[in-house]
Amino acid sequence: MNRVELQAIAQRELDQRQSYRCRLLCCASTPCISSGGTAVQKAMEEAIKANGLNAEVVTVATGCMGPCSRGPMVTVQVQGQPDVIYERVTPEVAEQIVARHAVAGEPVADHVMPSNLPFFTKQTKVVLSNSGLIDPERLEDYIAVGGYSALAHVLREMTPEEVCAEISKSGLRGRGGAGYPTGLKWDLVRKAPGERKYVVANGDEGDPGAYMDRTLMESDPHRVLEGMAIAGYAVGATQGFIYVRGEYPIAAKRLEKAIRAAERRGLLGSRILESTFNFRIDIRIGAGAFVCGEETALMASIMGRRGQPVPRPPYPAQSGLWGCPTLINNVETFGCIVPIIQKGASWFASMGTAKSKGTKIFALAGKVNNTGLIEVPMGITLREIVFDIGDGIPGGRKFKAAQTGGPSGGCIPAEHLDTPVDYESLRALGSIMGSGGLIVMDDQSCMPDVAKFFMEFCMDESCGKCVPCRVGTVQMYRILQRITNGSATLRDLEILEELCEMVRDTSLCGLGQSAPNPVLSTLRYFREEYLQHIQEHRCPAGVCQMTEVPIIELVHRPIARAAAASPVAS
Repeated sequence: MNRVELQAIAQRELDQRQSYRCRLLCCASTPCISSGGTAVQKAMEEAIKANGLNAEVVTVATGCMGPCSRGPMVTVQVQGQPDVIYERVTPEVAEQIVARHAVAGEPVADHVMPSNLPFFTKQTKVVLSNSGLIDPERLEDYIAVGGYSALAHVLREMTPEEVCAEISKSGLRGRGGAGYPTGLKWDLVRKAPGERKYVVANGDEGDPGAYMDRTLMESDPHRVLEGMAIAGYAVGATQGFIYVRGEYPIAAKRLEKAIRAAERRGLLGSRILESTFNFRIDIRIGAGAFVCGEETALMASIMGRRGQPVPRPPYPAQSGLWGCPTLINNVETFGCIVPIIQKGASWFASMGTAKSKGTKIFALAGKVNNTGLIEVPMGITLREIVFDIGDGIPGGRKFKAAQTGGPSGGCIPAEHLDTPVDYESLRALGSIMGSGGLIVMDDQSCMPDVAKFFMEFCMDESCGKCVPCRVGTVQMYRILQRITNGSATLRDLEILEELCEMVRDTSLCGLGQSAPNPVLSTLRYFREEYLQHIQEHRCPAGVCQMTEVPIIELVHRPIARAAAASPVAS
């Protein structure tokens, strides 16, 4: 296939779309499938057939539409009319949508979701611009919206050096959490000596409540593949790997199907788009270990070894897979590449802040009215995300904290709601951007209990290779257990803080180094809650089940309080 044929396919597909008076876009992402989306699409197809509308109306299984808590979602596109989005669609409602909206043009008002909600208007779709609008399992759908035109452009018009320079100019930083400049990383791999190089897409997101990467791989797999192919051309690699969590079967299936379709059309494999560039992509399925999100452990897993981290340097850019220079980026990072090439680095850099450019995808979860997947400009405030896009806290309860960055992140209290969401601002508050998990908590959340939850996760997911992480997380968890059951002392709190510093400073990899973050951030902003558990033997939020206090503890506590309050102690 060449550039002209690519354009011809796009035009044929657009003409085919125009032949239908109405298109019914049915969300087929994991959340909507789990809430009955497959039955909804089947009911629509049967209704179309029963009404003799096969030549006029078509159903399309798409990726995620965003407001996952309101699924199953359906978007109705009628020529010459604005799109109408339906929420919480059942098979019975699906039949009404076909009979009333598709046939008579009369929306089923009870299930219409207003398109002017802040949930939609405050977002800026860049990486997710195709999500919910195209069939992720049809290559032609992707080509119709400009798919693989960016790859054709770089192969025909740009040198590898120019591609790296364009990505650097855009200001794109790694979306996996570390925020390392993407263009600089590409250039390091490009300049690294070696005849064989690799490109790896890290799709192993393991943060509780996070599903940004899964959704992108499910909703727009070809965008990830095209971004990887452009990266392969830029750094001089001929082989790529996508590392996908074993818990993501739909994403793995759609990626596999997309790879095979692209290979048949000459968009991956040998002599891509009739050029001299060769690039293959294979999938590797992870076994669910959180530590395999760390790049050295991920590479070990790809090579068939046990997924454990190794000290750096050397960094993957110098010595990665099988000792060869290797470029590793998060799948969302690769999702940014195509729009940067299509619209220019300056366009991308015009969004965001001075040091955090572009947009970021977040999985908005927890105690918030609108949960789901969102894409917002860097620098938007936490308040806008929670109270505008998220529509506030259910039941009118008070916002207490937002946890960003998963087990590696921290909790941000209400007094910092107006903080811009960017790499530097979050780090200054003791949290991180992470891969994009954002969990909202209300005044019924107990912060020591939240810290215990994340510490238990880190303890279970530790690979056990280094003592600080293997032993330190267990000891921190045990202290948090004592705090939340009311049997801890002030000395336990001192030891907990000492352990946090030790584990952070001496662990081998990022999992251990960041494991104390939820504890440290909750201690920083909610220390009073820890003291209430320890000194007053009560949980202000009413979450923790307090045990009976031992007699010796009843004797010790007044002494400890008096000592803490004395001038000598201060």
